[in-house]
Amino acid sequence: MAGLKDYSNSMVARNREQIEYHLREILKLVGEDVEREGLLDTPARVTRMYEEIFAGYEVNPADVLGVTFDENHEELVIVKDIVYYSQCEHHMAPFFGKVHIGYLPNGHILGLSKMARLVEAVTRKLQVQERITSQIADILDEALSPQGVMVVVEGEHLCMCSRGVKKPGSKTITSGVRGEFRSNSALRAEFLSLLKQ
Repeated sequence: MAGLKDYSNSMVARNREQIEYHLREILKLVGEDVEREGLLDTPARVTRMYEEIFAGYEVNPADVLGVTFDENHEELVIVKDIVYYSQCEHHMAPFFGKVHIGYLPNGHILGLSKMARLVEAVTRKLQVQERITSQIADILDEALSPQGVMVVVEGEHLCMCSRGVKKPGSKTITSGVRGEFRSNSALRAEFLSLLKQ
């Protein structure tokens, strides 16, 4: 993914030594023996994982959209089931799910893969699902100036499934509506019905 795959100069990579040191200290503080075989390379492995899961800090999400194309298409465009993985900023626990994006063009369309790139750029950092939803809707609204944008995000949060209330399988659904989707209930209904197909 453009802008998200090269981690060699990321903030995490630049701070690798410090991060590994602190991870080792955390392992000690929770009662682990950091010298046992299974944990010897864990701080380095976790740091490499951080390079990937926090890659969103290295890119401006709007920049991944690139150019738009002039096209006289004024019907609904939907890209659904874009899988994402993120980290809850409250517990640093993973959450994941699918993003569904619909927009009503206004003379400009976007390359379809750009929406998946946008989802990656927004989700690969400490986040909350509500902010992910709003950021994707706002960035598309600003970049495309469409007649309308609607974003629906589904998420399963491990901070809710594996700790606290411990309710695995529960899903959170958030939506962001802009422009014509806000005022046109038939358009919203069309978008939602197409998601079921």
